Amino acid sequence: MGEACKDACGGGRAAVEEGLVDPADSAKLYEDVPPMPLMALNHISRLCKSVDASVRFYVKALGFVLIHRPPALNFSGAWLFNYGVGIHLVQRDDARKAPDVNPGGKLDPMDNHISFQCEDMGVMEKRLKEMKIRYMKRTINEEEGSPIDQLFFKDPDGFMIEICNCENLELVPAGALGRLRLPRGRHNPPVRMDFSDDDDE
Repeated sequence: MGEACKDACGGGRAAVEEGLVDPADSAKLYEDVPPMPLMALNHISRLCKSVDASVRFYVKALGFVLIHRPPALNFSGAWLFNYGVGIHLVQRDDARKAPDVNPGGKLDPMDNHISFQCEDMGVMEKRLKEMKIRYMKRTINEEEGSPIDQLFFKDPDGFMIEICNCENLELVPAGALGRLRLPRGRHNPPVRMDFSDDDDE
């Protein structure tokens, strides 16, 4: 990571925690930060001992709704959505255990990560390059006609971040359409409405 981020991110955060930055002077923190094209939190992803148990938990305890996943994702998992937030669950196995957080480790899109919806991927990629942040770029679902561009990178503590244009992929609820709650006044991905709630079973 570049010196600019070490100074602005690490040093600035430490200074705020120690009470050394006067709130009246905090504008200096943003002097060299251009407007960014992020819009919203898109989804969180979690490795699970049991996807089935996790699906049941998020549906039963938190009211999430199971939705269809792109066929291009050929590993075991499940997607849920509600309240304007997605949860992507990936089945853990011997080859895919939750690793210790490691800032310099491999960039693996199936690691735990948070994802931000982006309206201009080019601007975001340019910013990562400017700050010398190592990232992985990929596009999935092209064969299905709804390509999704993704950028993966880590924050200074090693937590994975994804930037994507996932709104290109229409959400298709697996029944239970009446249970979806889309927050008003917020950006939301398109949801297919042309099926019956009779599909619940």
